[in-house]
Amino acid sequence: MNTFHQVIEIISNNYWLAELSIVIFMTWLIRRILAKTIKKLYRKFLKTENIWDDCFIKAAKAPIFFAIVSLGFTFCGEILYKEFELHMLSYASSIRNLIVIAAISWFSNNFVRKYQYYYIQEKLDFKKRVDRATVDTIATVILIAIYVISGLAFLQVLGFNISGLLALGGAGGIAIGFAAKDLLANFFGGLMIYFDRPFQVGDWIRSEDKEIEGDVVRIGWRQTQVLTFDKRPIYIPNSVFSTIVVQNPSRMTHRRIKEVFGVRYEDVAKLDKIIKDVKKYLEAHKELDETQTLIVNVNKFSESSVDFFIYTFTHTTKWIKFHEVKQEILLGVAEIIKKNKAEIAFPTSNINFTQDNPTNN
Repeated sequence: MNTFHQVIEIISNNYWLAELSIVIFMTWLIRRILAKTIKKLYRKFLKTENIWDDCFIKAAKAPIFFAIVSLGFTFCGEILYKEFELHMLSYASSIRNLIVIAAISWFSNNFVRKYQYYYIQEKLDFKKRVDRATVDTIATVILIAIYVISGLAFLQVLGFNISGLLALGGAGGIAIGFAAKDLLANFFGGLMIYFDRPFQVGDWIRSEDKEIEGDVVRIGWRQTQVLTFDKRPIYIPNSVFSTIVVQNPSRMTHRRIKEVFGVRYEDVAKLDKIIKDVKKYLEAHKELDETQTLIVNVNKFSESSVDFFIYTFTHTTKWIKFHEVKQEILLGVAEIIKKNKAEIAFPTSNINFTQDNPTNN
C-alpha cells in the first residue's frame, strides 16, 4: 500500500507522467482492439466473393498499426516537450502530419498492388481472358499519381512553397520535353495503344509500311515487343504505331480462298459444266460460309489456258485449319475437272517448221 501511495503521490506532483501514462495505455489499447477487429473482419471478408474487401483489409493492416504506434510516440513527444522544452521534440506535430500522409500513401500503394494481383488471379482462376498490359498500365498510372500527391503533401508539411515548385516544375517540364521528345512520343504512343486497343498481347499484327509481322509479346511504356514467325524478337518504339497502318489478322472473322484454275483450250466446251459443278461443290461444303460471297466464273483467256477462279470464305480463321480446308478445296476442284474429262492446262508453246525447196540455177 505504501508503494501504491508513493506512486500516486509522484504522479500527482508530476502531472506530465499521468498524461504520458494515459497516452501509452491508450495507444496499446487502441492497437489491441484494432488487431482483434481486423482479424474478425478478415475472416468475414474471406467468405465473400468480392475482392475489394480482401484487398482493403490486407492493405490497411500494416499502415494502421504503424500510424497508431507512431502517433502515440508523437503525442508523448509533445508532452515531454511541454515539460522539459527539449528542442528536438518541438517538431512532434509536423512529424505527426508526415506520419498520417505516409500511412495513407502506404495504404493506397498496398491497395492498388493487391487489387492488381487479385484481379488478374481471379480472371485466371475462372479461365477468363485478361489483358495484363492494360491492368498493369492503369495500376502504374494510379501509383504515379499517389506518389506525386504524397510527395507534394510532404513538401507542404515541411514548409516548401508548393505553388512555386509547381511553377518551376512547369518550366522544367518544357525543358525536359524538348530534351526527351522521343521518350515522350513513345510514352504517349503507348497510351494510344492502351486506350485505342488496336492490338493486345497475344495478337498477330502486320504492317507493310515497316515490314512488321508477328505475335505481340509485350506492350511497354517505351516499346512493344513482337515475335516474328521465324522466332526473331523485334522491339518497336511505340511512337511508330501513330504513323503506320497496322493490320490485326487475329480479329478477322473469316479467311478467304481466292484461286485461279486454267483448263486447256480444247476443253472450252466443257467449261460451263465444270463451273456449275464446282459451284455446287463449294455451296455444299460444310467448312465454307454460305452467307459470304461465293463466286465461280471464267476470268481470263491466257496464252495456254482458259482461266476460271473461285472466291469464297471459310468458317475457320485458324492458320493450320484454313490450309487443310484450302487443300481439300483445291483437290476437289481438280477432281471435278477430271470427272468432266478435261485437264488442267500447263504452259505450252507451238513451233512451226517450214522447209524451203531449193531452186536449181
